Amino acid sequence: MTARSSRREFLKALGAGAMLAPLSGSVPLAAGQRSGRRPNIVLIMADDMGYSDIGCYGGEIRTPSLDRLAAGGLRFSQFYNAARCCPTRASLLTGLYPHQAGIGDMVGDRGSPAYQGYLNNRCLTIAEALKPAGYHTLMAGKWHVGERRPHWPTDRGFDRYFGLISGASNYFNLTQDKAPGVKRQMALDDQPYQPPKEGFYMTDAFTDHAIQFLDERGRDEKPFFLYLAYTAPHWPLHALPEDIAKYKGKYLQGWDALRTQRHERMVKMGLVSDRWPLSPHDPENQPWAAEKDKELMDLKMAVYAAQIERMDRGIGRVLDKIRQLGKEDNTLVLFLADNGGCHEGGPRGFDNRNNGLPPGGVDSYMSYGQSWAHLSNTPFRRYKHWVHEGGIATPLIAYWPGVIQDQGQITHEVGHIVDIMATCIDVAGAGYPVTHQGQTLTPLAGRSLRPIFENGRRRGHEALFWEHEGSRAVRQGQWKLVATAGRPWELYDLDADRTELTDLAARQPEKVAELKALYESWAQRCGVQPWPIKKPKS
Repeated sequence: MTARSSRREFLKALGAGAMLAPLSGSVPLAAGQRSGRRPNIVLIMADDMGYSDIGCYGGEIRTPSLDRLAAGGLRFSQFYNAARCCPTRASLLTGLYPHQAGIGDMVGDRGSPAYQGYLNNRCLTIAEALKPAGYHTLMAGKWHVGERRPHWPTDRGFDRYFGLISGASNYFNLTQDKAPGVKRQMALDDQPYQPPKEGFYMTDAFTDHAIQFLDERGRDEKPFFLYLAYTAPHWPLHALPEDIAKYKGKYLQGWDALRTQRHERMVKMGLVSDRWPLSPHDPENQPWAAEKDKELMDLKMAVYAAQIERMDRGIGRVLDKIRQLGKEDNTLVLFLADNGGCHEGGPRGFDNRNNGLPPGGVDSYMSYGQSWAHLSNTPFRRYKHWVHEGGIATPLIAYWPGVIQDQGQITHEVGHIVDIMATCIDVAGAGYPVTHQGQTLTPLAGRSLRPIFENGRRRGHEALFWEHEGSRAVRQGQWKLVATAGRPWELYDLDADRTELTDLAARQPEKVAELKALYESWAQRCGVQPWPIKKPKS
């Protein structure tokens, strides 16, 4: 597989039906450097979206805005998140591993500094780093790295904020949540916000406020940093009827056939190697031929697809605003997802209402299930929560017209969510202090992606690490050592077998021992504890 694939090849693989908006002209990097202009940065994150769901990564879902970014920028084939929402968001914002930032699991306090459930005072957020460097710092969307004050976005460096402080929520009506007694919290800046019960849709609200913030803060000479964190397509399956109608019936082919189709497109694009077999059917999931309610399962995936298309439309509106402001050429846009497709609810998904209503509307509350998540994570195995490739592989699209000159290419350089903070600091010309508000900061774990944008290569990490609820992994070069919680280590050669089908642990015990030692040293340094964690008695 070549290191980078051409824009012409990408467009051909995407298909003749792909509609891509024309790209604006670009300003040479040297001119931007001579003018002393620091770039604007727009960081966009999807929630619970698999590696292959969007069009430019092999999916059949219509994503023209993201496809346009890919055609004019750079796609990463080997970029990683931290396997689940809260840990990934903590790493993205701080450039540290989740445990170093205080969110080794989710937002609950497990009685340990590495698992306190909110960002600690030994880390710096991107906003806290860029604000002193003269940036407007703006955020719209899901926070989920601190539920209470003083741990909200405006407490951690953001000038403006609108969004969901908590985790997954009803998209139409915040008061109708997933279970009795569960309350979700939204905020506008530093105040609680209660959305209207009529005419509200979460995805559009995030988009609207991102555009409003750009209108307010994007017109002067100061650069801006915008973090736009959608909840789409995380359950519940909620979408607008006109969007669902576009996909209803299109998934009656079933997950088995669609996985094969996606895999073929991904190989043709150059995202995955034809030497890596498509991971086999998950034995926990039924073959599509055995599914007894095909119409329901088709509708579930149709709603999921509609959620992604609506998000893509919102991204297009944000990009249009940046273009209208005359700042597209000097804006770095990054798009990625927080974890792999979500298995929660089992092979056919859950229904928290059990009221006989179909998925999609305000009074329903369903997930699409493990069978469709296996499609989302094509060609890999496993899902969100796990640290096999299906749980941690994410799309990453980088679009920066003034810097990325070779449009539509793919890079196979390896990157990790900890690199996002380092990249933002680097391109902004900002610093990372030793101390902040009297506290010594943990040194950054990430490394800037800028050399890849400019020259196609960089000096990578010696090793990368993961741990989530007992699942653990270390990757060094082509080798990955990985284990599910409570299970033995598995060893894979990712150059030959990125779909993790041939476990080499028994054949190469020396390599297992070497990587295990690296992992254990990292885990001790970061405060990782054995799972399940036993909270100390008060």
